[in-house]
Amino acid sequence: MMVQMEDAAKDQFNLSNLSHTQMNYLETIHMLGNPNITELANILKLSKPTVKVAIDKFIEREFVYKVQSDEDQRSSHIHLTEKGKLINQMHDYAHKRIAELIGSKLNEKELQLLINLLTKVLSN
Repeated sequence: MMVQMEDAAKDQFNLSNLSHTQMNYLETIHMLGNPNITELANILKLSKPTVKVAIDKFIEREFVYKVQSDEDQRSSHIHLTEKGKLINQMHDYAHKRIAELIGSKLNEKELQLLINLLTKVLSN
């Protein structure tokens, strides 16, 4: 269901060639607030070369840009462009719509049960 809603949102913004993984990269960059490659790789649990390749592709597509660090000239921070911010907002909107849909279909007791189950699954 979540994938279908994200796909519909991607189609609406003509981003059908953007994978869910790529959308998650952009979401993570936004959540971290302009991380460097190392920080992003650590959070995503990926190698730095893998993340660098993805970021270079994002730069080509004008989703992100790099700004050299003031503290360490060897490091750059990754920033979302306006296009990248729009994609991230669209991704966030899809997640909110899913939550609204689930909330509208479940009563209070069922919703609390779902929260408890998800908390249990995610805590391990």
